[in-house]
Amino acid sequence: MEQRVWALLEETLYPGFPKSIVAYDFVKSVEFDGKASKIVLEIPSASEQVAEQLRLEIGKRLEAAGIALGVLEIRQPPKPRQTSSNGRNVLPNVANFVMVSSGKGGVGKTTTTVNLALALAQQGKRVGLLDSDIYGPNIPRMMGIEGVEPVFMGKRIKPIMAHGVKVMSMGSLIAPDASLIWKGAMVTQAIEQMLEDIEWGELDVLIFDMPPGTGDAQLALAQNLPITAGVCVTTPQKVALDDTVRALDMFRQLHIPIAGIVENMSGFICPETGKEYPIFGKGTTPELAQRYATRVLAEIPIEPAVREGGDMGMPIVTLAPGCETTRRYLEAAGKLWEAMQEVNAEGGVDNSAIQPTIF
Repeated sequence: MEQRVWALLEETLYPGFPKSIVAYDFVKSVEFDGKASKIVLEIPSASEQVAEQLRLEIGKRLEAAGIALGVLEIRQPPKPRQTSSNGRNVLPNVANFVMVSSGKGGVGKTTTTVNLALALAQQGKRVGLLDSDIYGPNIPRMMGIEGVEPVFMGKRIKPIMAHGVKVMSMGSLIAPDASLIWKGAMVTQAIEQMLEDIEWGELDVLIFDMPPGTGDAQLALAQNLPITAGVCVTTPQKVALDDTVRALDMFRQLHIPIAGIVENMSGFICPETGKEYPIFGKGTTPELAQRYATRVLAEIPIEPAVREGGDMGMPIVTLAPGCETTRRYLEAAGKLWEAMQEVNAEGGVDNSAIQPTIF
């Protein structure tokens, strides 16, 4: 009977994520005393909504299979003023952790991440940048460190310094054209190992460029670090905003304070006239930010120098310090730092009461 219960739990997805509670190792024990089952779960979210959703889903599955549910114990991190990981921190020398995510690919998430990192460094912060996009590591090209091999110090790895930022990427550890065909557990293990094996030293902030969507990498970080804040990158189109809702809801479910939203490709700046045109729309994110009790960090326009700088390993914040896009990234970095200070002062922001709205 216990095997039947395990099989039903393998079909139960963790709310907002593509895998089951068994795949994520959230099921700690299953017992059957001949009359009813006892199930113990341990989840990373402090949200009662997530716990209740699991209770309902598991109850329905067992009832449909004719199995009585005696006890369902769901262990959660403390709810008040909690960020993520329930106090666990494998990098105690780092003061703040920022997760930059997007609901879908192609919205300029990595471009935003590197420019925010450089902007913070230019404002006097000690910054680290970890490329957590295991399958598509673009940080080496954008930061101008393609072909640069990290220094190994015994079992530890010294990050590569670029533009005043300490950088590490899976792209710096594998052959340039190699593809990684890994299962989720391998991705989780790789991220955990990169966290523990890299000699970051003392940092004011470590920024993570996450893979698009919601999945193993996000959960691995949330379970190993007290993430200070999350940043979501989107574009003005509604199809992108639909996916942005999922990314914001992921932050909420992992109990990560939301620092703000960056609306990328927000208008086009003509290089000849300097005039800005809203070719993809503009200003569609303030309403979404209000619904998630957060702010718009910046509306970043399309400017040819952004693409040119990214291709040559010179992010626009470094390449064109006086341009409009750089000004907006610097302003966004300032707002991000303020958000982190607010989170630290309040002991973490409780997002659990925020209700997602699907466009």
